[in-house]
Amino acid sequence: MLAPVVTVANENKHRLRSHRQGSLEMAELRCRKTVVREGECEGEEQKQSESAPQIENSIKVDKDSLMEMCSKNTNGAGGAFCCNQEEQKDEKEEKEKNIKEVADGQNPCPVKRARNACRSLLFQRLVKLFFGCLAAVTCGMMYAVYLSTYHERKFWFSSRQELEREITFQGGSGVYYYYYKHMLTAPSFERGIYELMRDNRTISGQTINTVEHLSLYPELVTSLLYRITGCQDMIEPVYFYIGVVFGLQAVYITALFVSSWMLSGTWVAGMLAVAWYIINRPDTTKVDYAIPQRDNWVLPYFSCQVAALTGFLSDNINSATEMFCYLLMSASTLTFILVWEHSHYVLFIQGLALFFLDSFDLVQSRKRLMPVGDSDFILKFLEVKFGLNTTTDFVINQLLCQECFQTPSQDFFLRLTQASILPFYLLVLLICLMSILETIYRRLSGEPMKTNIILEDGRIGERPEVIYHVFHTMLFGALAMVFEGIKYLWTPYVCMFTAFGVCSPELWMTVFRWLKLKSIHPVVLALVLSTAVPTIIGFSLWREYFPHVIAELSELQEFHDPDTVELMTWIKTHAPMAAVFAGSPQLLGLVKLCSGLAVTSLPLYSDINLQKRSEDTYQVYAMRSAEDVYKILSLHKTSYVIIEESLCNEYHKGCRIKDLLDIANGHVCIKHHSLYSNHTLFTHFDNIGNINIGYMQYMILLSCKLHFFLTLVVALCPQQVVYDKGEIYSFSKHGRFCHEIKLNYSPYTNYFSRVFWNRSYHIYKVNSVISFQY
Repeated sequence: MLAPVVTVANENKHRLRSHRQGSLEMAELRCRKTVVREGECEGEEQKQSESAPQIENSIKVDKDSLMEMCSKNTNGAGGAFCCNQEEQKDEKEEKEKNIKEVADGQNPCPVKRARNACRSLLFQRLVKLFFGCLAAVTCGMMYAVYLSTYHERKFWFSSRQELEREITFQGGSGVYYYYYKHMLTAPSFERGIYELMRDNRTISGQTINTVEHLSLYPELVTSLLYRITGCQDMIEPVYFYIGVVFGLQAVYITALFVSSWMLSGTWVAGMLAVAWYIINRPDTTKVDYAIPQRDNWVLPYFSCQVAALTGFLSDNINSATEMFCYLLMSASTLTFILVWEHSHYVLFIQGLALFFLDSFDLVQSRKRLMPVGDSDFILKFLEVKFGLNTTTDFVINQLLCQECFQTPSQDFFLRLTQASILPFYLLVLLICLMSILETIYRRLSGEPMKTNIILEDGRIGERPEVIYHVFHTMLFGALAMVFEGIKYLWTPYVCMFTAFGVCSPELWMTVFRWLKLKSIHPVVLALVLSTAVPTIIGFSLWREYFPHVIAELSELQEFHDPDTVELMTWIKTHAPMAAVFAGSPQLLGLVKLCSGLAVTSLPLYSDINLQKRSEDTYQVYAMRSAEDVYKILSLHKTSYVIIEESLCNEYHKGCRIKDLLDIANGHVCIKHHSLYSNHTLFTHFDNIGNINIGYMQYMILLSCKLHFFLTLVVALCPQQVVYDKGEIYSFSKHGRFCHEIKLNYSPYTNYFSRVFWNRSYHIYKVNSVISFQY
């Protein structure tokens, strides 16, 4: 009789154990479902698995004692029944208790503690994400409103006529806005695109694809949006265009905010980056005075690309976020390439940064590089820029004289220092660079790269996104030290990178690990400093620069250029529709904007053909004969030529157009000519021709001029032709064209007739039939 009792007891024991185990597995599964971060709950699950054997052991002891008691007090089937009843009762009660406790979160396993901790962590992350996104969007919107208010205060834009508004688009940028107007006046959007892709009314004698040549995709998209949104009755075209540009600046600011936020882990860094960007606005953007310029369209997309690349290179993101970053990076890069003709050079620098990142095996292998082409002209330009070669080529010398290709002035670094950004930038860069070198050394020594980096490790140089930004800012910084125009690419990321550094606890922890700080807990000190330092910086910036920003908005400025307004008015009212104008590229861009007439060149420095045409047009400021200039202008089918007093009478020392032309044409007599010096023998003579004098006084001065000229020739250059290091420089027997034509004598009057003049401009008609007057 004992065997059946034991058999039944064993079966019940096995059933109870299975049920207990099932309850524990259900509780464990419930616990795991509530866990958001695996690292937070792994310890709790381990404790739960360790407690399971103890529960089973206690169950086993209770059942054995129960069986023994039943065997002593009863016999046969009665003992089996007693044991079976008790076990079933205990099993039922235990099952109901477990189900109730798991449902209520009161189970002895740490479900409640894990669930509450995970809920609290999730809530904190959502709140942080919400306020961070709100702060990023708010900063962008407030900056756009600030730009709009500042632009109105500076130019009195709303109270001006259309022509005066268009003149405010400076630096040759107005030509882009002209094509936006053209798309709106076209019968249809398709017809407008067709006319731009087969444009024979922009460059005289040529049919070009203007969309491709000038990268007019922003104007096409903006004009299409203006058409389809039905804004014609609510907002003027110029305000819609400006609003889109200012909206992109808001995106620019938001992307910088997000980049600094992702690097540092706190959105306080984003706010600091935005503050530094606005304070250093003269060195971060050109939107104040050249709204249609390509920079203001492309840099927001480039900023989005960098933000997406930062997230893509980060290790602590899930696959969905990584895919989103990849798609955003691809879309912004494509837009960046379409909108800007110089984008491939920027992408080349990015490629170098990624190449360095990949060369030391500091990024996952599945994340790739961007191939870039080369240019012979750029190589020749760089050779001259760095003193490896010399040239008399007008195009290269003129490009080297542009402000964007000059070396940055000391004022640039002084402004960054006064805003406290440069010292902190160098400190953050030095710490990150040393940590990266430490990481590279460990990688070369065979130590595997750590994937899960925590704050206590103090290894900021092992984060791929940080490594990329270090290479990014160093490469662009090296170029910014040589070319001032690169500062508009570099300075915004200096603001972002510096804000990330001072707000990052990991950076401070890296320093404390090197210092082996033991007097105070380094993690606590890192967290305190990452909050206190940016707070102090922000307060000091607010105290020093906030009144200045408010003063800019309250100050009423005035933009007044009556001579240019008079010039454009005459062109619009007197020039025939088939006329072709020649002049400086910047002025021709304005002529194209205000009149829509054909011109001989445009302010597009990436097109060598247009640069050569500009050189031909600039010959009106050289020492060339009237016949030579007439042939050159006629070759480009020129109807009118505009001569600017500011170019004809340049007195400042440096890169003057007429000096560059004299060098290119061989009309100088110097032993060692310098690109940035005014070694010209005709400077004094040019000044004489500008004086308004009578005929007799002019003849006296002319004889003095001739005597002085002959004296210098005998003293300095005994011969008319000088040989110097393989180059031949000779004098010109002709005076400077822009001066001689004002004297109104033959043969200049045979080829040209003055039709308009004021203090700043002279317009001469190129005679189609030469009249010989003596």
